[in-house]
Amino acid sequence: MNLNIQNETARLKTVVLGQPYSIGKDPAVNETYDAKSYESVKNNTYPREEDIVAEMSAFEQVLLKYEVKVFRPLILPNCNQVYARDVAFVIDDKIITSNIIPERADEQEAYAPIYSKIAFNKIYNLPEKAHVEGGDVVLYNDVVFVGTYTADDYPNFKTARTNAYAIDFMKELFPNKTFVPLELEKNDTDPRKGILHLDCTFMPVGNGKAIIYKDGFRNPNDYNYLIEFFGKGNVFEVTQEEMYYMNTNIFSISPSVVVSEERFSRLNQFMINEWGITVESIPYYEISKMGGLLRCSTLPLIRE
Repeated sequence: MNLNIQNETARLKTVVLGQPYSIGKDPAVNETYDAKSYESVKNNTYPREEDIVAEMSAFEQVLLKYEVKVFRPLILPNCNQVYARDVAFVIDDKIITSNIIPERADEQEAYAPIYSKIAFNKIYNLPEKAHVEGGDVVLYNDVVFVGTYTADDYPNFKTARTNAYAIDFMKELFPNKTFVPLELEKNDTDPRKGILHLDCTFMPVGNGKAIIYKDGFRNPNDYNYLIEFFGKGNVFEVTQEEMYYMNTNIFSISPSVVVSEERFSRLNQFMINEWGITVESIPYYEISKMGGLLRCSTLPLIRE
């Protein structure tokens, strides 16, 4: 399999979609890894497996409708495998296995059959002290935006997933790319105040457009950089409440087709009416209660 991912929007050919089965019992509050899961466990609204299965099946049907080849990881008993994006990510023709938090390391075993289809010299494992997850890596051709957190209290946050060392490692691996670190707000218990991954506050869409939540960035200069990069007229800005429901975490099948959550009415109507994008809206609300949405559930392997 010849991997090829250079951006977030080119026509999708092959993707891994996470696995909704055998997710195990609900975590306890102290076992959650992100603010949204913390909140849903605390409020007793954590999603049921049958709802997760229904939502991921709807997503898979849309992918198949557009003739995308869909791989699924092996089912591990009592293991939440919904979010494929955290396990690994592809840049150009290389797949980088994430150093995910230790509690989730078992998930990587389930990808062995998929890895067996990839040339050994295209698979990269990160050094132990390099921390990065795919949700923090947003590709825009020669530019790679990376969500990060570099304050001294990095070890104190479960939601701080990507460090500066990992960015340095990727710079060495891809010397022709420009890496743009973007500092994210972090909060382990309040999903309205912190950002888990970059794709929860920013996402390119269509041709030269972007969806952005301004207050997800610790440094206003990072937000201003993105506005200047894309142009104010090409940006859809989401509110805090829309960020909370993960409006930025949509998934592009092509520049003209996006999969979005059916409740994202303002965003979906804007993409249709202003940007001329076909929006495939599906239910994904229950899955959002675990801290991720559509993009988080995917690991794209090949785009045109």
